[in-house]
Amino acid sequence: MKFCKKYEEYMQGQDEKKLPGVGFKKLKKILKKCRRDIESHNHLDNISNCPHSCPVCDGTFFPSLLKEMSAVVGCFNERAQKLLELHLASGFRKYFIWFKDKLQGNHVALIQEGRDLVTYAMINAIAMRKILKKYDKIHYSKQGQAFKSQAQSMRIEILQSPWLCELMAFHINLRESKSKTRKAHPLFEGCSLVFNDGTPSLSCELFDSVNLDINLTCSICLDTVFDPVSLTCGHIFCYMCACKAASVTIVDGLKAADPKEKCPLCRDAGVYHGAVHLDELNILLSRSCPEYWEERLRTERVERIRQAKEHWEFQCRMFVGV
Repeated sequence: MKFCKKYEEYMQGQDEKKLPGVGFKKLKKILKKCRRDIESHNHLDNISNCPHSCPVCDGTFFPSLLKEMSAVVGCFNERAQKLLELHLASGFRKYFIWFKDKLQGNHVALIQEGRDLVTYAMINAIAMRKILKKYDKIHYSKQGQAFKSQAQSMRIEILQSPWLCELMAFHINLRESKSKTRKAHPLFEGCSLVFNDGTPSLSCELFDSVNLDINLTCSICLDTVFDPVSLTCGHIFCYMCACKAASVTIVDGLKAADPKEKCPLCRDAGVYHGAVHLDELNILLSRSCPEYWEERLRTERVERIRQAKEHWEFQCRMFVGV
């Protein structure tokens, strides 16, 4: 079955959930019309390549794809956040979430919801990749790949979503925490936490030959990320290291960072305010390397107390006017 038909059938099956998707069939029609226009243009002007400026694609194709990609990523992030919030909630708060959102409160239901989310993310990621590849094939260009890079810089590349990383950790945590969940269908095939020469990474084999490897070494302290946080650019750091890079204290938090502060890796600005705490990944790493975790916990507790003490001493001096 061709991917276009497979994708259309999948999205039709999601009609009840009203999930946004890539207008794959519509975008293919735009490219088909563009191909006819290009062939006609080339025949008349006796040239072999399409013009650098393509009114059809510049005015319709890319704006449509940009809008659809934004909607897909926004929907995925929102649903994944809600699912993981339910999994991590405890006591009355968990029952309140179940009642409010009418969700089933059992591990099998959580795994199924996570599996549906992963499928939704992957099939849309593949749709985006294929339609951009088709664009470059028709136009004999690399504008499709350039658009993909643009999407990454705009935070609308779904494989960069921190919630995908969290779902991977969520899957491993559920798989290892309760024996009954091992009987359920996994979210991912071949998803695991891997240590190569002491360097940790989340590795996952996704369908259609898509592999995802997420490095879990903090590029600031050069150690396994502790209390990990993902900046909006997708790079993962220890929370304390991220605060240091953003020139803020732990007491103030990353939301207090100046918008001009940049990511230490990609140098993008304004990446701290929307940072995501990776709680599922934090649980996974604490279980996988307990000795290292205990040592980091002790050293960071000392630093946190020191910063908190300095903060409140400063606040007291300000209050009394010293």
